[in-house]
Amino acid sequence: MIPDVGYLTAARRSRELHELASENLDVLVVGGGITGVGVALDAASRGLRVALVERQDLAFGTSRWSSKLVHGGLRYLASGDVGIAYESARERAALMHTIAPHLARPLPFLVPYDGSTRLRDRFLVSAGTHAAEVIRIAARTHPGTLPGVRRVSAAEAHSWAPAVRADVNGGMLFWDGQLEDDARLVVAVARTAAAHGARILTRISALRVTGDSARLRDELTGHELDVSARVVVNATGVWASELAGHHEDGSSVAPLRPSKGTHIVFRSSTFGEPKAAAMLAVPGEKKFVFAVPHPDGLVIAGLTDDPVERIDDVPHASQSEIDYLLGALSHWLAKPLTTDDVVGSYAGLRPLVAASQDDAAKRTADLSRRHLVARSTNGVVTIVGGKLTTYRRMAEDTVNALGLPGRPCVTRSLPLLGAGSRTELAALNAPARLVRRYGTEAPAVAALIADDPELGNPLAPSVRVLGAEVVWALRAEGALSIDDILERRTRLSLVPEDAQAARGSVERLVERYGSRAGLTPAAAS
Repeated sequence: MIPDVGYLTAARRSRELHELASENLDVLVVGGGITGVGVALDAASRGLRVALVERQDLAFGTSRWSSKLVHGGLRYLASGDVGIAYESARERAALMHTIAPHLARPLPFLVPYDGSTRLRDRFLVSAGTHAAEVIRIAARTHPGTLPGVRRVSAAEAHSWAPAVRADVNGGMLFWDGQLEDDARLVVAVARTAAAHGARILTRISALRVTGDSARLRDELTGHELDVSARVVVNATGVWASELAGHHEDGSSVAPLRPSKGTHIVFRSSTFGEPKAAAMLAVPGEKKFVFAVPHPDGLVIAGLTDDPVERIDDVPHASQSEIDYLLGALSHWLAKPLTTDDVVGSYAGLRPLVAASQDDAAKRTADLSRRHLVARSTNGVVTIVGGKLTTYRRMAEDTVNALGLPGRPCVTRSLPLLGAGSRTELAALNAPARLVRRYGTEAPAVAALIADDPELGNPLAPSVRVLGAEVVWALRAEGALSIDDILERRTRLSLVPEDAQAARGSVERLVERYGSRAGLTPAAAS
């Protein structure tokens, strides 16, 4: 029998939703992305009474469409924003050392050179990567976690990235952090918040909010209820303006200029099974694209940065964006890429803050990734901006701004569920794939296979996800539907062909095991 603390199920959701109307909350958080769950964990771990509501699923929006990296801030050094680079490096160190060592791991990055790479450009890359190393040291990142930057020869460059052109004559190698998966980080933070007493409720819309109340609707039943709290926090990202309200002068509390970032997905074989990510200069532009290998046999490449006017629940990559990335990548590859090589694509909307008239005139690519915490005239506290790597600091600043009594922030040293030292993780008696996705909980996932050996089989011949992962998503991770599993717990939908191949198996497992987690057939469909 799985204990209730820290496990999200349909049955727990039903019970806690019933109790919510009579609850005397300190904090109600609206939004179940990385920012919202981070605020819920910070507040709950300070001893505050917390509930979080999300109209869709955990990580439904921007948080699952990232590059799946824990950036140390190299990009921000290039724009002269040393402060955000240092903050990013500190948060990266906390994630990799303490908060989630099972989900955040070292990743080498190769910046290749060829005969046309100017000495000036080589100097700038070298200076930037060495400056990032200084920031890494200042942020107290152990050198055993992230090795130092160094030059590599042509032969070594090709060993790290076999698909680059034959005339690549060397490059720079530096190390940064990679996430196992962004949506998995969101779920882990949410579950840890639940373990500290927070109520994590998905499929709940906030129809109206004030600084101390909200009208909510259960999207599964249509039932509406009123909830009171000492403070309501709006953590809805690019949708923040819908709830944020205004300052006394009438200006928006959430002055956003959203931008769209597009990625494309390939099989690792297309890139020769690379051992390092490639950071590739775009010809004629002062920017880079990257191609990042993933252990599940994929390479994720990106990234665009374009302003958007329309806020879609699920944005999509346009053909022109895909073509742009294919061209930028192909410049450095021995075999140019075509659309036939693309097995998936996705796009996310960044909630960038335009805090001044000068910001309003900038390109979105030039806007700072700093965050903003503000309170509207109706008392709602809104958190916008920032980036996935700095979610913990954003949450800390938000809860500090609420003015509620409670213990000091502890999240910098608070491990998430599943976290363990690298030595502890290496000693676990569970398949390596489960360890890197579930950490110290991997043996519990593997135990499901002992009870039902069929759960040890992949969901389809073309995928690596096991049946046990579907059951765990239902029993512990708050999955309420088949799409929750395909889209956000297993990420099979990154490659639509894989998701389609696995859908039948997922449907059968949800039918067989869903009722044990309190899931009704109607809700799962």
